[in-house]
Amino acid sequence: MAATLPAKTPAPTTQAKTLTTADRIRAILIGSSGNLVEWYDFYVYAAFSLYFAKAFFPASEATVQLMHSAAIFAVGFLMRPIGAWLFGRMADRQGRRLALTISVLLMCFGSAMIAVLPTYETIGIWAPTLLLVARLLQGLSLGGEYGTSATYLSEMASAERRGFYSSFQYVTLIGGQLSAMLVLVLLQNFLLTPQELEAWGWRIPFAIGAGLAVVAYVMRRDMHETEAFVTARRRDGTLKALAEHPREIAIVVGLTLGGTIAFYTFTTYMQKYLVNTAGFDIGTATLISAAALFVFMLLQPVVGAVSDRVGRRPVLLSFGILGTLATVPLLEAIAAARQPLAAFLLVLAGLSIVSGYTAINAVVKAELFPTPIRALGVGLPYAFTVAIFGGSAEWIALALKAAGYEGLFYWYVTGAIGLSLIVYALMPETRATSRIDRDAP
Repeated sequence: MAATLPAKTPAPTTQAKTLTTADRIRAILIGSSGNLVEWYDFYVYAAFSLYFAKAFFPASEATVQLMHSAAIFAVGFLMRPIGAWLFGRMADRQGRRLALTISVLLMCFGSAMIAVLPTYETIGIWAPTLLLVARLLQGLSLGGEYGTSATYLSEMASAERRGFYSSFQYVTLIGGQLSAMLVLVLLQNFLLTPQELEAWGWRIPFAIGAGLAVVAYVMRRDMHETEAFVTARRRDGTLKALAEHPREIAIVVGLTLGGTIAFYTFTTYMQKYLVNTAGFDIGTATLISAAALFVFMLLQPVVGAVSDRVGRRPVLLSFGILGTLATVPLLEAIAAARQPLAAFLLVLAGLSIVSGYTAINAVVKAELFPTPIRALGVGLPYAFTVAIFGGSAEWIALALKAAGYEGLFYWYVTGAIGLSLIVYALMPETRATSRIDRDAP
């Protein structure tokens, strides 16, 4: 088995003892750098769909065009369970580093493909078809990224600061989304006219993402393998082995359900909500979303550090309770907001509540599973849940709006958070029962 380990893996008997805080931070930053790039590439699609929807779909009402682009965004999520199985199995059998390296290359290919795709006017139905293929490839990549990245960061972190260190998965995830928004702001306000953005400028961010993915690949080639993987007594990474943990799988599904719908509502969908419902122009909506995301990103390590002191479960409960009580009033207030500052504060309030889920959900899942199936256990049930509920959130919101029942979406989000709240109330405190520490040599 030693022959399958990366050549640069440190000796398992000394790595944990010699890692300093600086070493851990460096490993976590390198490990999460590709995460930022992958999520940037994935979210560029959502951030720029207001401009390229016309390029790939026949002329129709704006909301319908956005529904078509949102449908392809949702379909991309359907590949995530396959990616979670493929890359989770690879990470558990052949190493976290290999899986993370290959996944970022696959994302690079998908982004480069979108950057050069001809439009509907040029090749007809082949344009949205090829766009769908590119999104499926990106979904496959991202499905493998989450579970493996969460596992890598959690295993690299020291036990007493695991919540803090693992929160950087969402720092980079949000950073990727924020980077996509910032590129949009720069192009909108300083570099291109709206007409140029619609004609060809939307291709620029996809080309940037493909280039950044190459940089992330180079960085990930030199990553340390985790001590937990190197010293594991067996290599499972199989569905049969995962099936031996039904309770843990159920916890991951229930834990994720409300969090993923809330997350995609207040991040990916919010820009469109500010335009279509609140009535802000595209540029103002982008600035509001970008500013709120920046503060949201900074909150992740703070909430992660809090979980290291008070436990994971109280933090999740705070999200569940506040999300259940405040989602409907917040979305109604955002819809009625007419001043950018008021809209920003309301969006930030929603994101602050969601931080109780995003900052620690990765470490909670990693602490549930033993080392030989950790990447698969973290990634696969999460990917199924996100594919069904997270990826469809924007499409459901737009469909209900088009049907004249937009308010039902607010209650849909609230109900999902309420179901997760039940799980949070019944689940164990994973900081005290962590399998990462139990499996440590």
